[in-house]
Amino acid sequence: MIDNEAKKLRWYNIALMAFVSVWGFGNVVNNYANQGLSVITSWVLIIALYFIPYALMVGQLGSTFKDGKGGVSSWIKETMGANLAYFAAWTYWVVHIPYLAQKPQAIVIALGWAATGEGSLVKEFSPVILQSITLLIFLFFLWIASRGISSLKRIGTIAGISVFVMSLLYIALAVTAPMLTGVQVATADMSVSSFIPEFNFAYFTTLSMLVFAVGGAEKISPYVNNTHNPTKEFPRGMLVLAIMVAVCALLGSFAMGMMFDSNNIPDDLKMNGQYYAFQILGEYYGIGNVLMVLYALANTLAQISALAFSIDAPLKVLLSDSDDRYVPRALLKTNKRGTPINGYIMTAVLVGILIMVPAFGIGNMNTLFNWLLDLNSIVMPLRYLFVFLAFMALMKLSDKFISDYKFVKNNKVGFAIGLWCFVFTAFACLMGMFPKVPMFTSEWYFQFGLNIVTPFALLGLGLILPILARRKR
Repeated sequence: MIDNEAKKLRWYNIALMAFVSVWGFGNVVNNYANQGLSVITSWVLIIALYFIPYALMVGQLGSTFKDGKGGVSSWIKETMGANLAYFAAWTYWVVHIPYLAQKPQAIVIALGWAATGEGSLVKEFSPVILQSITLLIFLFFLWIASRGISSLKRIGTIAGISVFVMSLLYIALAVTAPMLTGVQVATADMSVSSFIPEFNFAYFTTLSMLVFAVGGAEKISPYVNNTHNPTKEFPRGMLVLAIMVAVCALLGSFAMGMMFDSNNIPDDLKMNGQYYAFQILGEYYGIGNVLMVLYALANTLAQISALAFSIDAPLKVLLSDSDDRYVPRALLKTNKRGTPINGYIMTAVLVGILIMVPAFGIGNMNTLFNWLLDLNSIVMPLRYLFVFLAFMALMKLSDKFISDYKFVKNNKVGFAIGLWCFVFTAFACLMGMFPKVPMFTSEWYFQFGLNIVTPFALLGLGLILPILARRKR
């Protein structure tokens, strides 16, 4: 009876929980900015060939290692040993450094739109001044997080749900606007050819943003064994998740094409596109900036919560299951609130460097925002590589482990699918390193250098900690 009570999640619960954690309106805006209407075909391909197998692999790993507390690092530890498990935990933490560097920017931009009704506020300051402001904002919320205040996270959860609901509302209102209000579609050419990507070098440099958009399904893995009949219902939930993501991606991109000319996309669409979209929607329905201001305020609170949560949670993943062979004991030192204070200092130093150094070599705030967003799309998917490594290792060791749910019954086929996802992710990250600015200019070289140095430096730091730990012992 207790077991049945514990396994009370149904497939629709799984689908909705995963959808809220994986999807966001920014995914539509950023990828439309990269590819225009042709992104619709890209969404179909990425969801069918990458996202669905990725989500189902996560289901099998979560089912197999139901007692693992460290997520991906626990899977790696069981299948490939403690050394690589430490590096998986380090990667999970360190890829959040560019994410943390951009969140204060997003807060400033959202506040600017809410206060002024336009996106010109950030353009009035030089990148050095604005990045100094974002650094102060980051340090303030680092201090907030160090005090163990959870109210921000609760407020952010409500705000995040509000942003999510408004994103779905945007799709519904935008797609029906021509019928309801008689507005003209911005993209004049809606022929079949406008939906087909040109598979050239520039196209392949945008793949990392698509991978970044659909990643994160491993967050749902702890719930596999709380699902009623996991063998049938968990994969059904994941397939429904894929359908929901596909519908939002396809309709959202189509709605963007109705508002923004696919052949003449604004340069600042990544930075301001979400606010432009709600502003235009308000004009369609004659309610002015109401929707945009509501979205900007909700997004401000959601970004603040995401910043506080992402300072704290990934660091705890790194340190909670740590081994003093790899992590110096000094990093485990906590204050009276249980906050790993030296870990926070390490976070502050790395994020501070990433906030300030690029500001001296990138000419304007829009370019700097786009670069940091692109850097996130290069670095964040590196943690997904360990999911695919763990799955391939599980296929090799299938006789050793028992799973309530299996993605594929043939281990060789499973290994091949894991290898495909691993290679595709690595390829997308490497191609993403090529900047989206005019080639072979001084700015292109500066961004390209940062795109190469930053991931290798962040990952390379993980090799230093075990050396320090060994010396301390």
